[in-house]
Amino acid sequence: MKAVKAARAVKAVEGATTTPGRVFSPGVPAPVPAVPAEGGEGVEGYAEPAAFQDTLSGAALVSALREGGYVIFFRHAQTEVDYADQVFARMGHCATQRMLGEEGWQQARAIGQAFETLAIPVGEVYSSEYCRAWQTADLAFGRYEKLAALNFPPSSDYTEAQIAEMRNNLTPLLTAVPATGTNTVIVGHDDLFDAVTGIYPEPQGIAYIVKPDGQGGFEIVANVESEEWMQLAQ
Repeated sequence: MKAVKAARAVKAVEGATTTPGRVFSPGVPAPVPAVPAEGGEGVEGYAEPAAFQDTLSGAALVSALREGGYVIFFRHAQTEVDYADQVFARMGHCATQRMLGEEGWQQARAIGQAFETLAIPVGEVYSSEYCRAWQTADLAFGRYEKLAALNFPPSSDYTEAQIAEMRNNLTPLLTAVPATGTNTVIVGHDDLFDAVTGIYPEPQGIAYIVKPDGQGGFEIVANVESEEWMQLAQ
């Protein structure tokens, strides 16, 4: 793969192929990322990703999550502005990074309230070291463990090696089976999820529900936007 300009992935258009869920098996190459990055312009020469279709939704999804066994990957909640900050961002210095806006604070709190109302059990909560990620985790779940593995590579032009690094960092977390009766929460960023799955997680605050198979693979069974959690709780 040539060096990839870090840029926003092109959304699937109406009429694009729809894939019911997505299964990722050990030993099977991951799809080529749909040109990731927070902020930036589109890049020519890359196919639009297939539209994603839930295999679980509504009451069936809530019931499954109550049983545990899922990994819930959140892209952090809404920031004040949207731009790529990975080149100059300093961990532990929020002023050098994009920050949650008021909408993002409200999104995160609402997600946490919905999980409590829906009685969805949460075990481990992992976050990147970026302020917008751990603040989303803190506001929603009241706890988190920061993992440097969930950070961006410090580059505006991702190389093949950096994309592979993101894939290798996130995949073990998506394939780890949660403790019995719990779900694992990950709060991270678009580029890493795209690097593993080929799916660009948009809008900010969206969650993808992953079912590890216990053999190093996983299936993506649903995605839930931030406001949909409260709808499920009603």
